[in-house]
Amino acid sequence: MIDKFFKTWGNMMKKILVANMLASAASGLYAADTNIAVTIYNDNLALVREVRELEFEKGLQDYQFVNVAAQIDPTSVHFKSLSDPDGISLLEQNFEFDLVGTNRLLEKYIDQNVIITIRDSGTDQGKLLSSAGGDVIIQTDNGQIRAVKNTAVESIIFPDLPEGLITRPTLAWLLNAKKAGTHKSELSYLTTGIQWHAEYVAVVNEKDTALDLSGWVSVENNSGATYKDAKLKLVAGDVNRVREEPVRPLRKQMYAMATADEAAGFEEKEFFEYHLYTLGRPATIKDKQVKQVALFDPQTAAVEKVYSFDGARDGKKVKVTLEFDNKQENGLGMPLPKGKVRVYKNDSDGSQEFIGEDAIDHTPKDETVRLTMGNAFDIVGERIVKDTQKISRRSTQQTIEITLRNHKEENINVVVIEHWWGDWKLVGSTPKVKKKTANRVEFIVTVPADGEKTFEYTVLSQY
Repeated sequence: MIDKFFKTWGNMMKKILVANMLASAASGLYAADTNIAVTIYNDNLALVREVRELEFEKGLQDYQFVNVAAQIDPTSVHFKSLSDPDGISLLEQNFEFDLVGTNRLLEKYIDQNVIITIRDSGTDQGKLLSSAGGDVIIQTDNGQIRAVKNTAVESIIFPDLPEGLITRPTLAWLLNAKKAGTHKSELSYLTTGIQWHAEYVAVVNEKDTALDLSGWVSVENNSGATYKDAKLKLVAGDVNRVREEPVRPLRKQMYAMATADEAAGFEEKEFFEYHLYTLGRPATIKDKQVKQVALFDPQTAAVEKVYSFDGARDGKKVKVTLEFDNKQENGLGMPLPKGKVRVYKNDSDGSQEFIGEDAIDHTPKDETVRLTMGNAFDIVGERIVKDTQKISRRSTQQTIEITLRNHKEENINVVVIEHWWGDWKLVGSTPKVKKKTANRVEFIVTVPADGEKTFEYTVLSQY
C-alpha cells in the first residue's frame, strides 16, 4: 500500500510542477522583454510598474499574473493593455497569498492520509489528526494513535497540493478579451515591505574647520519579490497616506548586503513638492536584501564647531555641535534626504576614529545642517536662579546667573540657550545676543583658556 501511495504522490508532484511552469510561462514570467520600474518612498511604500507581453484567448477567461510582491496592496492594482486599451476588460480580481509551507500543508491535511518518517522508528502511514502544540498526531492504519514530537519527524509526504495553496503570490483575474493574441500590457501597484533611507559619512579635518561628506542610499526590500534590472527612483519627502490597520502582519526577515555598482549615479530633480532621485542604470533589488548605492561623490565643506549650554534642560552638560551651510559656495548646495550622519576624525597616528552621529531631516539647499556630536569633556556649565520677584499678579522678574568653566588650553565661545514663554523681555545689560525668538534667547559668551566666565541677566515675564 505504501508503494502505491508513493507512486501516486510522485505522479501528482509531476503534474503540479508542470502546471506551475505552464502558468509561469503564460503569465510572462520568463518573457525577455519584461521591464520593470520601482519608485520607493521613505515610509515603507513603493510603486511597482511592470510591462509584459501577455497572451490572451478570445472571450471570458481566468488568468494568473504571478510573481507580484507578497506585500502588495491589491486595492491599488491598475492594469491596461498598451497594445489595445479597449480590447481587455478586467472583471474580477483575487489576490492569492496562501503560500505552500509545512504548517499550511499540515493544517490542510487534517483528517487525511499522510506518510510520516520518524527518526529511529521508520515510516508510518495514517490519518493526520493534529499538528498543534509541537506534536504530530496520526491514527495508523491498524487504528493506533501515535503522537510524535516535531523534532523527531524527519519527513512528511502529502499525496498532492491542497486546493488553494500556491507557490508564489498571484493575482487571479477574470477578464474578457475581444480577440485572441499577444498584448503588451502594463501593471502597476503599491506595496509595503520596501523602503529606502540615506546614510552619510563625514570626516572632519585636524582643526575641525572642514569636513568631507559622502552620501549613500540603502534600499531595504522585504516585499516578497525580486525586481530584476529595474529602473530605480527614490522619492524624498513626506507623502501623506491614509493610515489603516494592516490586513496581514509584515514578516520579519534577515537582510543581506549588496554594494553599489560602479556606473551612473543618481540624478536629482524637483517633483511636485518632493525631490526625485533617479538611478542612471538598471538595478536588481533582491528580496530580503539591503542594497547600498552611492548618492553623490564626496564633497568638502567648511564647518564650524559650536559649544552650547542649555542649563534648564541639560544640567551641567555643554553640547558639541558641528554646523555647516548646505550651499553651493560651501561645496554642497544639493537637497539632502533625511538620514543618519556618522562623523569620523583622523588621529595623529593616521587612524580614523568615530566621534559621533546624528540624524538629519530632509534638508533643502541653502539651509544650515547641525550635527550634535555629544557633550564636551572639558567644559562645564552651571545655571542658578538668583532672585525671583513678583512684580504684579501677572508679571514676574527673575535674575539668572550662568557660570561656564573652560579646562581647555584655548579660548572658546559658548552659546548659552535660555527658554521663556509668554510676553517677556530682557532687562538691563546682557552678553551679546546671537538669536532671539518668541520663546528662546541665545547669548554668545567667550570663556578664557583654563578659566571661567560668570554673568547674569534679568528677564521680566508677563502672562
